[in-house]
Amino acid sequence: MKIGDKVRFLSEVGGGRVAGFQGKDIVLVEDEDGFEVPMRVSEVVVIGEEDYETKHMVEVKNAGNSKRQEEEPETEPADKPLTFKAPAEERRGGDKLSAYLAFVPMDVKELSDTRFESYIVNDCNYYLRYVYMTAEGTSWEVRSTGEVEPNTKLFIEEFGRDQLNELEHTCIQLIAYKREKRFLRKPAVDALINIDPVKFYKLHTFGENDYFEQPALIYTIIENDRQFVKL
Repeated sequence: MKIGDKVRFLSEVGGGRVAGFQGKDIVLVEDEDGFEVPMRVSEVVVIGEEDYETKHMVEVKNAGNSKRQEEEPETEPADKPLTFKAPAEERRGGDKLSAYLAFVPMDVKELSDTRFESYIVNDCNYYLRYVYMTAEGTSWEVRSTGEVEPNTKLFIEEFGRDQLNELEHTCIQLIAYKREKRFLRKPAVDALINIDPVKFYKLHTFGENDYFEQPALIYTIIENDRQFVKL
C-alpha cells in the first residue's frame, strides 16, 4: 500500500485514495469530498489488489475445472455403457443339449461364386463354451473359441471356396453350463465332423431350416443329449 492507491474500508461503507500515513498503523484516506479520514491499515484494502486476487481465484478455479474435465470427460447418459444384462431365456423342453454347425451361402443364387458363413447354433437352455478346430493330417489348428448363449446362434467366420479343403476334418468341443442357477451336469462333447467340400457346389445340399431364413448346410454336433459323429 502506497500514497495514491485507491482503497476501500472493510468495516464500513466508503473509501478513497491514500493521502499519507501516521506511523506504521494509521493510513490517511482522502474521500471524494477532500477530507482525510484516519483508518487502521488493517481496516482498508487496496482495490487493485482485491480485484487481482479475485481474478486470480477465478482463473485457478477454471483451470481446475478444465483439468478435471480433461481427466473425466463428460458423457451423455445414452453414451454410458449398459451394465444390466437380462437373464438368458429358457424354453420348455430345452434342457437336453442340442447344437449344430451350420454353413450358409452368402448368395445362394450364385452358388458357384459365393462365399460362406459358418455358425454354431445352440438350441438348448445351456450356455455352451466351444472350441472349433480343423486338422491337416494329425496337426490341429483352433479356428475359433468362445461362448454361445442359450437358444441363439453365433457367427464364427466367413470363408471362400479356396478354404474348403481346410474344413474337411473338423472337431467341435463343447462344455455346457448354466449361470446363477442349479443345473444338471452334462458330459463334455467332443464331436468329429468330416465335411465333404463337394457338397458346397450342390444347391440341393442347402436346405430350409428352423434357424436361418436362407438355405443352410447343417451338421449335428449333439441332439437331445445324443452325440453324433459324421463320417
